[in-house]
Amino acid sequence: MSVKFGDRKSVYEVEEGITLAPKFDQNGLIPVITTSAKTGEVLMHGYMNKEALQLSIQNKEAYYWSRSRNALWHKGVTSGLTQKIQSIRIDDDQDTIWLIVDVEGSGASCHVGYRSCFYRSIILDNENNVELKFEEDKKLFDPEIVYKGQENPTKL
Repeated sequence: MSVKFGDRKSVYEVEEGITLAPKFDQNGLIPVITTSAKTGEVLMHGYMNKEALQLSIQNKEAYYWSRSRNALWHKGVTSGLTQKIQSIRIDDDQDTIWLIVDVEGSGASCHVGYRSCFYRSIILDNENNVELKFEEDKKLFDPEIVYKGQENPTKL
């Protein structure tokens, strides 16, 4: 059984109603912000297509659409870092999803090995030079071991 989405009939229904009618972009994607249920920290930003959102709702685990691989991605299948969904929210005009998750395994959500994909801050020094400052000082897993023999989860 597939989760069915409603039609976007009126602004009132989209913003004040109880019908789920997500607005996917011209590529069939909707942005997703994922946070930790334990800490509230932003873990990652990704995208879902219709199938990924349906599977996430049905299975209570996070599925995304990988733009780099052009494929459906069940988060954690390879790494063991599955995201168990505690809550799924949608914004006022239903064009952004917010997942609140518990992460299995080491608790990392970033394919680089850090807890969060947002492990660096942008710093501007007194001479207007920009650099990145690491906010996380240790990786929770070694990506070379976890993804050994597989294509890198992301392509540049």
